[in-house]
Amino acid sequence: MPNKVAVVTGGSRGIGRAIVLALAGAGYQIAFSYVRDEVAAMALRDEVQGLGIDCLALQCDVSSSDSIKGFFERVDGHFQRVDLLVNNAGITRDGLLATMPARDIVEVIQTNLIGTLLCCQQVVPGMLRQRGGCIVNISSVAAQKPSKGQSNYAAAKGGVDALTRALAVELAPRNIRVNAVAPGIVKTEMSTALIGSQEEEIQSRLLIKRYAEPEEIAEAVLYIADRGLYLTGEVLPVNGGLKMP
Repeated sequence: MPNKVAVVTGGSRGIGRAIVLALAGAGYQIAFSYVRDEVAAMALRDEVQGLGIDCLALQCDVSSSDSIKGFFERVDGHFQRVDLLVNNAGITRDGLLATMPARDIVEVIQTNLIGTLLCCQQVVPGMLRQRGGCIVNISSVAAQKPSKGQSNYAAAKGGVDALTRALAVELAPRNIRVNAVAPGIVKTEMSTALIGSQEEEIQSRLLIKRYAEPEEIAEAVLYIADRGLYLTGEVLPVNGGLKMP
């Protein structure tokens, strides 16, 4: 379909940036959100527009329902439709649960799980009217194979997996597919900060002895959106064969 419109949350850097560029390369018009890094967001917007693709870069904090609502209102005003939603925005606040501040529990679940749910809620009515659409949630290997100190993050991403399956059941009668991609360790700023002194231990658990490139996660998203048309309600692991400790 010409002029397909994709929305990517948290699209200015890392995995989100790779997803934006992959979708633009496939011909999608793009709207993506960012929280703070306006310079990176505008640079990416200009890069996409240089490909001849219409692109919106808008500030949005997915931990805020009002911010989400305002973001999607602007997207709808510009494009009048959404064919693909990629819920990529997320945060980590790792630490042992016994000493974890309550705000770290609330912020991680609010951003990663509730933010994803609210973004889905914003696009579903339009997709129902169109009788078609695709939602791809970015989950994590931590939902199934968490490391120590990830109780809040694993709980949030486990919720994303459950949301994916439940929403797929709900929306299938209107030709709307809902899936998730669960990356392992990806070479991004966020992952580098989290790995720290655990690198040797993490490497020992990988069957493919390297970390994923952001573009490899983007390719999985593009596959689900454009080619995996018989997939719904699935969580696709892209983790290099990560083993439990």
